[in-house]
Amino acid sequence: MIRKIIRMGHPNLRKIAQPYPQDQIGSGEFRDLIEDLRETLMESGGIGLAAPQINVPYRLVVIDTKTSKSRYGDLPTIPVTTYINPVVTVLDDNLAGVWEGCLSIPKIRGFVERPQNIRVDWIDETGLRKTLKAQGLLATVFQHEFDHLNGVLFIDRVQDKSKISFDDEFDLYHQPTEQK
Repeated sequence: MIRKIIRMGHPNLRKIAQPYPQDQIGSGEFRDLIEDLRETLMESGGIGLAAPQINVPYRLVVIDTKTSKSRYGDLPTIPVTTYINPVVTVLDDNLAGVWEGCLSIPKIRGFVERPQNIRVDWIDETGLRKTLKAQGLLATVFQHEFDHLNGVLFIDRVQDKSKISFDDEFDLYHQPTEQK
């Protein structure tokens, strides 16, 4: 079922999400929630969706980078994957910036700098613990989505407020010329 994505201003986007109970992984309710997240993500055209964005207060995220090529350039392909109770560890302090957008802040982008070398630890849909290292734009994607689990929106991380733009103005004035 496609769920409504709540937008900036909704107080539940600013709450810290609860860990998903491990004993409920695999239950019918769990499978329904994951399917709803995936369908809502697919319908929205985004590359990631956190449970708090559909007003569910759990530490669950679905990421699917297969459809992101045109918008974000060179991003490694990750098939639709569910991250339960994920934890990010920054492996070094090298930062890089990208113009981020968000399904909960439609038609607005902001330039955000984030660490570019991280490790992600999570539980998968079968209850197994997983780890991966991510660099570059993929590291940014994970951090953006996992921020939702802590009540943080990308706009909170924009250091230079002059680098917040509506999509149309971004296309006209901020998009690098090689992408135009």
